[in-house]
Amino acid sequence: MSYSEILFPWCIILCLPNARTIVIERFRRRSDAEAYLRILRQINTEATYSIMFDWGDRRS
Repeated sequence: MSYSEILFPWCIILCLPNARTIVIERFRRRSDAEAYLRILRQINTEATYSIMFDWGDRRS
C-alpha cells in the first residue's frame, strides 16, 4: 500500500458485473466521500457506487 493510499483510506468504488470493482476516487474523510458520492449518483443514475474503507496492509 502506498503512502498516499494510507493518507486517503476512504474510497468510492464503481461496482461492475462479475464482482469487479474500480476505485473512482480516494478521500481522507468519509463525509467528503459521501458528498462526492451524491454528485456521482446525480450524474450517472445507472451505475452502482459504494463507499469503502480501504484498510489494506498497514504492517509495512
